[in-house]
Amino acid sequence: MKRINNIKIYDDLDNENLIKNICKKYHIALNDIVDWHIIKKSIDARNKDNIHYLYNIAIQFKSEKKYKKFDDYKTFNFSTITNCNTSIRPVIVGAGPAGLFAALTFIKNGIKPIIIEQGKNVEDRKKDVDTFLKTGKLNTNSNIQFGEGGAGTFSDGKLTSGINSPLCQVVLKDFYRFGAPEQILYLAKPHMGTDNLIKIISNIRNYIIENGGNFLFNSKVIDFDIKNNKLVSVKYINEGKEYIIPTSNVILAIGHSSRDTFYKVYEKGLLMESKNFSVGVRVEHLQSDINLAQYGNKTKLKLPPATYKLVYHDKETGRSCYSFCMCPGGTVMASSSEENTVVTNGMSVFKRDGKNANSAILVNVTPADFSSSNPLAGIKFQKDLEEKAFIAGGRNYFAPIQKLGDYLNNSLSFEFGKVLPTYLPGTNFYDLNKILPDFVNITMKKAFMHFDKQIHGFANPDTLLTGVETRSSSPVKIIRGVNYMSNVEGIYPCGEGAGYAGGIMSAAVDGIKCALALMENNK
Repeated sequence: MKRINNIKIYDDLDNENLIKNICKKYHIALNDIVDWHIIKKSIDARNKDNIHYLYNIAIQFKSEKKYKKFDDYKTFNFSTITNCNTSIRPVIVGAGPAGLFAALTFIKNGIKPIIIEQGKNVEDRKKDVDTFLKTGKLNTNSNIQFGEGGAGTFSDGKLTSGINSPLCQVVLKDFYRFGAPEQILYLAKPHMGTDNLIKIISNIRNYIIENGGNFLFNSKVIDFDIKNNKLVSVKYINEGKEYIIPTSNVILAIGHSSRDTFYKVYEKGLLMESKNFSVGVRVEHLQSDINLAQYGNKTKLKLPPATYKLVYHDKETGRSCYSFCMCPGGTVMASSSEENTVVTNGMSVFKRDGKNANSAILVNVTPADFSSSNPLAGIKFQKDLEEKAFIAGGRNYFAPIQKLGDYLNNSLSFEFGKVLPTYLPGTNFYDLNKILPDFVNITMKKAFMHFDKQIHGFANPDTLLTGVETRSSSPVKIIRGVNYMSNVEGIYPCGEGAGYAGGIMSAAVDGIKCALALMENNK
């Protein structure tokens, strides 16, 4: 096949008219085309007077010699099939993206994994999340953080990542295979939306079960039997009863909020270290204001809700502040997983048709900021902020909220402006300066003024801040070697919770890598 890059398109076109337009532009005879597909589609909005789409496409011609002026389209197919011992039954702890894609990799190789998940299946999990949002009744095992699909299920379903791995294509194709929209295969910034994710996760689970895998929901791993530095078995609890699964292979894909498990594996002697993470708030603007700032008001294109990605580096403090997990047309979500804490996150459905845009605005935290050198000290740092937010919100899982103008001026008012909060179960006006550390407040205030120069109106006084966001990534790293194994033989730290990923895509890729390594180590 041949490829054509950076094709500028100034209209909203369906595929039939798109290829006709391209043929006319590049003097291609339509009947010379055997097949074609979009490789990539993006929006170029750098010049608001000249906004357009950019396409990269691949075309198969009847005769390539006739169109030798175009570059060859080279693809790299990465196989996840390997020669392995199919008699092993690995245990996967956690059914987030890392755990599920490890399980899919095993299934593709004829291995039947056992997946242990402390939360519920995704359908029942959604019921618990809805109950919490309506009533403030928290299920500490089934919530935004815990349950089938992991924390990313109730997010925007972004599939962007900073990693450059051929496995990313494996992940995209599998998500599409299990029900994701086809556009994730070519959009520059693909997303699935939480409404699609719930169906996709269910389809993945059913496929794994149909092919011999087992899911143990409502089952929390509470211990690991280790003898002579080798894993022997895993103990879990379900409805008050303890069970033991003999196994010499565990993929530990526990997610960034499984604090009990962090403490347990530290107790069992797995090597761990503190790592950097970030804390801050969720910011809300009217999506229409973000659209105007990013697209202007001249384009006639039917553009999707606008996104942004912002970074500020403070030379005085040495800190960075950045936007994270931007959710166009989304909702600020109550994401607590422990009693008497308030945690926020962001979520969008696939259409991204909500009134508000939201994003985390975060400042980096390092182990030097923690109260001790213990590898688990970052957990205490997070929890202290979450408990302060719980008290500030009214001790009922309402979130503390403040208008940006008040936050910048160290003041507090009690009426909303043009932006209304989306967070449920509810909000309470509070001075967020009193919750966040001084270094976070100092850096974040400078960042807002810097961001306002990039996106006009970003620092509008009516902009809403909801506190606190503390679970941007894991506070620990569980050390593993080149064979992906921890210092305890048979335990494979995996995904975001172990400190090796940061989002759905990178976690899924790490799940595949760990499964491949486990199979290689058991040949």
